Amino acid sequence: MIEGEGIPLALVAHEQGEYVGSVLLIEDDLDDRPQYTPWIAALWVEPEMRRNGIAAKLMDAARKEASARGHAFCYLCATPDNSPYYLARGFKQIESEVSGLNLFSISC
Repeated sequence: MIEGEGIPLALVAHEQGEYVGSVLLIEDDLDDRPQYTPWIAALWVEPEMRRNGIAAKLMDAARKEASARGHAFCYLCATPDNSPYYLARGFKQIESEVSGLNLFSISC
């Protein structure tokens, strides 16, 4: 259940009553990029639960919440090693090597 109307918010995935992952939707993740908002951040899935689509479901839920709050796009930053994961899921790289991170956007 999600309470409240604003951002930030946390989405948590459970399976059989156990925590399996979470993601945040936050206003900004980089102070020098205020034009990008909101951000999908702190995506985490427990190691033993990875490769089951949980991360994709969490990101989809974050995008839906952003859309419900009037946003057309979501943003995230990732290390170059993790960038292919986001590209394969429809994110578009919009900047590279910003403090060692790549920046991505996706429609909500």
